[in-house]
Amino acid sequence: MADDTAEELDSFRRKWHEEVTARSKGAAPYNSARRSQRSSGTAHPERAAAPAFHKPYWDTGADGVEDQGYYDLEDKDGERKLGQNGEGKHPMSRIEPKSALEHYERAVERESEGSLGDSLSLYRKAYRLELDAGVDRLYKNKHFPPSSFKSKTTDPNPSNASVTVPNTAHHSLNGPPVPSIPQLIASFASLSIPPADPLTEGSRPPPCPIAEIPSEILINVLVHTAIKDTTSFARLSLVCKRLAYLVATEDRIWKRVCLGPDIGFTAMHYKWTCSIIGHPLSLSLDDLNNELNVLSFDDDPFPLSSTHPTYKTMLHTRPRIRYNGCYISTVNYIRPGGATASQVSWNSPVHIVTYYRYLRFFRDGTCASLLTTTEPADVVHHLTKENLHNLHPSGLPSSVMSHALRGRWKLSGDPYSTSPSDQDQEEGILHVETEGADAGHPHPKYMYKMMLQLKSVGRGAGATRNNKLAWLGYWSYNRLTDDWSEFGLKNDKAYFWSRVKSYGDGE
Repeated sequence: MADDTAEELDSFRRKWHEEVTARSKGAAPYNSARRSQRSSGTAHPERAAAPAFHKPYWDTGADGVEDQGYYDLEDKDGERKLGQNGEGKHPMSRIEPKSALEHYERAVERESEGSLGDSLSLYRKAYRLELDAGVDRLYKNKHFPPSSFKSKTTDPNPSNASVTVPNTAHHSLNGPPVPSIPQLIASFASLSIPPADPLTEGSRPPPCPIAEIPSEILINVLVHTAIKDTTSFARLSLVCKRLAYLVATEDRIWKRVCLGPDIGFTAMHYKWTCSIIGHPLSLSLDDLNNELNVLSFDDDPFPLSSTHPTYKTMLHTRPRIRYNGCYISTVNYIRPGGATASQVSWNSPVHIVTYYRYLRFFRDGTCASLLTTTEPADVVHHLTKENLHNLHPSGLPSSVMSHALRGRWKLSGDPYSTSPSDQDQEEGILHVETEGADAGHPHPKYMYKMMLQLKSVGRGAGATRNNKLAWLGYWSYNRLTDDWSEFGLKNDKAYFWSRVKSYGDGE
């Protein structure tokens, strides 16, 4: 019995010794690496003190990656936005900049928004942080690298070379000539809408019901699509060749959009339709007779001409007002400040003044005009007919509309004329009349009148048209004395159209 107990003790001591030995051998490389790391001359950056709890190496996610915590995400709903190309700000833009390049990027962003005071202070901080290398060059190399610009290469085979010289300009040697865009679109006439590819190899492709619809029904569907959103209708040309052909050549769709009361020229006003405060005009019998004489019983009130050969061209090039957004003018100017008499200063202060002008047009011929220092994100959503009054409490967000002015608008020119070269019937001039300085008075004395020129900014086939209002004149009219006084437009800038999604198709 004693011999068995001794053998068990010897066996336990042997196993315990082997286990201790194995553990000491396994920790040796780690300890030796730590000692070699401490003895080496390389310095490592100091780290913040780690928390007391260490997560075990086996307590990871399903893929062996530890869970991460996200603490920098901000509420995206707090950002309101304007327009088609991105109307908000990324949450990361709210993080305070640290480096010189980040300050410079934030300064460029604030300058594009019209806040010159903030951008100027950010520019100064950026140049203070980066004294050696120019921060403007760093910004240019990051956002506009030389590789993004294509270098002009000399043509080894110019088009005026001899026919015997192999040249791509001569299309009689290597193949057929490259067709033009109208020829390419005309070749899509006999094509149909292709179905989607099968999900797996060897299986049937999914059904495509729209490919089985007759052309008459398909065109009717596209008409409703174009009325609802003309931009989405134009983008259908990217889906397939059949839809590209219909979008480019089906003039019945463009005629309905061009002559319709939604966004077409039937919704434009070429005469005053109401008073400045929105009341209907009182017409005399002679005025009614003149209206009847001008009326045309033709089904085509806007005929095609050499200037507008198609309804698609007419919609894109003829001046018209947009109802699904507002026109905004950002004004910045610098004026000298006055130094205090009790303090001696080596330099004189300078004030950067920023304010905004807003114009929104309504379908009934009325409009709203506003001059304020409030930024667009806090104004455009309140620029509605319901807010055109001066009874807004100061604590509400809509209080910015307390100084909004009611008005009316009309376009110049004869919509039924086919010769726009006539100076008396020139289109593209916008007349706006609004309330004056005594707005809200039962018997107002003043009235403001603006004349603006409809223009387009942006080049290319896909550029937005009629998105700029250039100043032609701004006057104040005194009804009692019948005097006109002109306002100076030294610092005022043109209006630019911005789409506002909350407006929908306009009021």
